[in-house]
Amino acid sequence: MTLTEVPAAEQEQRPDASSAASVPASAPTASVLVQPGAPGYTTVELDPTDDADKAAMIDVDEWAFSFVYPTEALENTHFVPEKGRTVGVRHERDGLVAVHASYEADLRVPGGAVPAAGLTWVGVHPGHRRRGFATAMLTTHLQRTAERGEPVSALFAAEPEIYGRYGYGLAARSVDVQLGRGVALRDVPGTDGLTCSLERASEDRHLALVADLLDRAARPGELFPRRDAHLRNYFAEVPDWREGAELRRIAVVRDADGDPRAFCLFRRKESWGPTGPEGTVRAGLWAAVDGAANRALWGTLTDLDLMGTVRLGGLAVDAPLLGQLVNLRSAKLRTADNVWVRIVDLPAALSARAYAAPVDVVLEVTDTVLPANAGRWRVEGGPSGARVTRLADGDPTPSGLALDVAELGAAYLGGIGLASLVAAGLVREVTPGAGAAAAAAFGWPLAPVCMADF
Repeated sequence: MTLTEVPAAEQEQRPDASSAASVPASAPTASVLVQPGAPGYTTVELDPTDDADKAAMIDVDEWAFSFVYPTEALENTHFVPEKGRTVGVRHERDGLVAVHASYEADLRVPGGAVPAAGLTWVGVHPGHRRRGFATAMLTTHLQRTAERGEPVSALFAAEPEIYGRYGYGLAARSVDVQLGRGVALRDVPGTDGLTCSLERASEDRHLALVADLLDRAARPGELFPRRDAHLRNYFAEVPDWREGAELRRIAVVRDADGDPRAFCLFRRKESWGPTGPEGTVRAGLWAAVDGAANRALWGTLTDLDLMGTVRLGGLAVDAPLLGQLVNLRSAKLRTADNVWVRIVDLPAALSARAYAAPVDVVLEVTDTVLPANAGRWRVEGGPSGARVTRLADGDPTPSGLALDVAELGAAYLGGIGLASLVAAGLVREVTPGAGAAAAAAFGWPLAPVCMADF
């Protein structure tokens, strides 16, 4: 939704991260433009590199999300919507009134990664609502994603009520945490050999380090846009978005050989109360490659002078930090929806991930937006991958589960159990016991999460 970050009272927002690894050549530009049904409106391609289109997009975004881009944001950050992936709706009199875009990205999935379209910048001018723009834009997005050969789409939902109607499923939950200074953490073997340095964050000095650690520590659910502008924006400074906090700092944990093992981009904000200092550490993007590095990182950031509180968000529900707390009750926790996933090409998506246990199940799938996904699909495989084949009409192989594509997207990253969806009545067991067997295969040892907002 944003250029890089937006104000937030509770914690600093995190922009997209970009993997340092090489990526395939760009996918071809898609051509589908679904027109809205309302008279006087036309779906159009937008060029974010054109000054007029860029200004119109920002105007719609400001109307849709009720904030203003500071001048420093436009001057000091990269404008990240991509040409060929940005679409709007124009009114014959009022100009651009709706917009959406997607990032060319790679989504980490169990056992690997899959090309993905990161849906973003979805907004409608409040004076032009209730005219079918969401349907026109999201159908355009999904059909263009399919045309490009990207098997999945992912997003963070500003309004979760919207996206399930278009086949997106909540695939990961996350936890926001508030800790007091000096919170007790359990001892972790190997921590004594690590050091944590505190430095001024610098793109020149730290960009490669951050990209490398994000790549090494990534779980299923992390989405990496293929342009490094997203990660570079994280080092830009916009005074209005600091909300009175200091310039961005970075904590870096290194081993005895000087090799980085963890990092956290953060800011401190000074505050004083009647009994003394009550400052806040606002943790932004971070990563740790193992438990010892994680313990060294948070042991440092929870014990900074003049600070009373540490706030961080976007943790996986099984994040190591939660296990390292001596007393979980000492933390204030809030569970939130994290990344949503939409299966665009079912056989390509399901064959791109690994499975935690042997699987042989027939899925009876409904999909009203992308009918090519609808039908009965046999998934056969295990930890090394899977073969996914469509069953012909009349095939006697019994179905195991019947589900909508949204529930399949929810289960795709291994964090939302198919058995729990059966228990919730959202997935139907056609063959008794199929839910538990499929849940064991579709699950994954680590809960998914996407640390970067996009």
